[in-house]
Amino acid sequence: MNEFVQWLSATGPSLYLQIHEAWTLPVIQSLHIIGIGTAVGSGLMIALRVLGWVGTDLSLEATQRRFGPWLTGALLLLLVSGGLLIVAEPVRELITISFWLKMFCVAILAVVSIAFQRSVRRNGPQWEHVISARPGVRLAAVLTFVLWGCIIILGRLIAYDHIWGHLSPATKA
Repeated sequence: MNEFVQWLSATGPSLYLQIHEAWTLPVIQSLHIIGIGTAVGSGLMIALRVLGWVGTDLSLEATQRRFGPWLTGALLLLLVSGGLLIVAEPVRELITISFWLKMFCVAILAVVSIAFQRSVRRNGPQWEHVISARPGVRLAAVLTFVLWGCIIILGRLIAYDHIWGHLSPATKA
């Protein structure tokens, strides 16, 4: 991994972002934070609707149509801005346990979200009374709260990866 990180940090795009870090990093980080807020807000509104805690005047399908595009757009923004952050600071990002734990949580959240969206599209009206009442579905909705919290905390901990002590690859790099 160290060889890849060293190679990436010497590429043209990485050097450009490093040289102009006074303005590029704050812009990229700001876009990333906007994406986080939009994705978390949209995802949580859908999860809260699944739990029946908000928006019960709208069908789950309507809630998905309302917040799904925002969630998708935010996730695309996060993908691009996160990729740029990795290119800009590959050592800081790729050689930290916090980053890899965050990516693990992102992967789980992506699987849960994709399964949910496919199920809503496939089972539309059944979601309202049958599927959303299932304990597993309600647990998945609660799991999204936990995963978003973990993603946010771990994302912030990337800068402080030394807290993991000897578990962090950053201390060995």
